[in-house]
Amino acid sequence: MTNDVISLWPNGAPGSEDWKQTEQEDLIPPGLKVIRNVAQPTLTVYLPPTEIATGTGVIVCPGGGFHFHAIDMEGTDVARWLNARGVAAFVLKYRLAQTGDDFPESVWRALGDQSHMAELMKTLGPLIVADGLQAVRLVRAHAAEWGLAPDRIGIVGFSAGAMVTLYTAFSREADSRPNFAAPIYGGGTDHAIPAEAPPLFVLCADDDEMAAAASAKLYLAWRAAGHSAELHIYSKGGHGFGMQTRGLPSDTWIERFGDWMRAQGFSIR
Repeated sequence: MTNDVISLWPNGAPGSEDWKQTEQEDLIPPGLKVIRNVAQPTLTVYLPPTEIATGTGVIVCPGGGFHFHAIDMEGTDVARWLNARGVAAFVLKYRLAQTGDDFPESVWRALGDQSHMAELMKTLGPLIVADGLQAVRLVRAHAAEWGLAPDRIGIVGFSAGAMVTLYTAFSREADSRPNFAAPIYGGGTDHAIPAEAPPLFVLCADDDEMAAAASAKLYLAWRAAGHSAELHIYSKGGHGFGMQTRGLPSDTWIERFGDWMRAQGFSIR
């Protein structure tokens, strides 16, 4: 089946109109397919078979340290799992920092440089959050066309994509606010949780120093603000497990996400 690719900003992505980098696909050890140098953000549409469609839609935000997208294991593989259960999926390629010929070595150096990452997020952060908000607007605007209920549109993201997910969930505008959100091995936030915040599903592994404590803090903050939240911290899994099967407790994480969606009333088979 051909999957439609929809531009988020047909008239040019605001704030990056002068970006000239060319989007590229690469493989990085141990054979991870990635997309980098995204300057024109898009949504790729994955619709389930009509006979099992439930009317629920989920925007999927791959991670990759804001320098690449782990497009299969945190993107298309998630979309196909959702489709098999009647849920429409929309893989978001949000804007990324530019990388050059020394990729991926330069990325590993950049991710280890806290001052570089802090400076990067000052400029890139608002752009990728804008991409997340626009993705929700676009999916909701096309809800009738894609057979979706406009009040059953959620977002799930991984690592860097979890940040997109979380800050999209902070939206105070009804057209860009998801009905549910799931940051997977992401960070926390020092921002006040808005009164309109949606139900939250938080998941990571205990042996993930980047996400474990931050995820627990995020769960407590969401609950303290009076909102529904569910937290899973697996004993093992590390960071970036995505849809991999490695004989670890985290292997079945997405089943728990499905259980939560059902419990919340967001239809999934």
